[in-house]
Amino acid sequence: MTSDAIAQLFALITAICYAAALVSSRLGMRNSTPDTVTLVSILVQNVTLWSAVYWTGGVPKVSGVAVGIFCIVGTFQMGVRLFAYTGVLKIGASRSSSLQSISPLISATIAITILGEPATPLIIAGTVLVVGGIVLVSWKAERELPRFRWWHLLLPVGAACFTGMNHPLRRYAFSLSNEPLFFSAFMGIVSLAGFLIYRTVSPRKQRLEWNRLALWAFFCTGIFETLSILFIMTSLSFGRVVVVAPIAASYPVWALIGAKIFLRNVEKITLKTILGILSVVAGTVAIHLGK
Repeated sequence: MTSDAIAQLFALITAICYAAALVSSRLGMRNSTPDTVTLVSILVQNVTLWSAVYWTGGVPKVSGVAVGIFCIVGTFQMGVRLFAYTGVLKIGASRSSSLQSISPLISATIAITILGEPATPLIIAGTVLVVGGIVLVSWKAERELPRFRWWHLLLPVGAACFTGMNHPLRRYAFSLSNEPLFFSAFMGIVSLAGFLIYRTVSPRKQRLEWNRLALWAFFCTGIFETLSILFIMTSLSFGRVVVVAPIAASYPVWALIGAKIFLRNVEKITLKTILGILSVVAGTVAIHLGK
């Protein structure tokens, strides 16, 4: 297999694992809070990946610049978790994942408006598909979600913003020090520090609820998200962002399948939601192909 083919395979595994993390988090949050699943996921990442670093030879020599970049990336990853899991609680795993996957639209908008890059026909078509998909996903959502508020849509969009910035930062850092396992573990330490600071200073932090049923689901969330981080990092360590990102952004489709199987009594999925998710994913792929 070529390096691009392996990168694409790892990106697909990333999408499936991240979708599984969103679905299992929704199951657990029936009895707990987004802050709790965020903390559990970060702890699982640290324990599993630092153990792997130890058993594979310990901490490698890496570039100080790369370490600084991954301090930023780890902080952003903590933000992705908080926004994503809170979004899952507020609007459901399927809706939240579709909105979170618009990160290519955000990066394309920045490239066109700030960097002056041309808007190709595929980018324009992809933008139309993404916007249309968002409209379908969120249209009259208050009828299906009794506690729905429009600002809830900003939670997964915030996660998408962080994700859109993380991919190119990771790729550049790997050009300086190609150590995906170590930096995956290092991100866990940075995310944990950021979460503790957030818990200390935030006036709107949620309670940590250690419900036994929720913890089993959250442990699965941590495993799935840790795998998704490790696979996306490994993929970006040798694969091109334009090859990896559109496949990794297909997780709404897998989240929809998981929600249909495991969240039938928790989350209502309509034809409008399905069409909206497929439109967002198609638009995401078109934006990347149009670069």
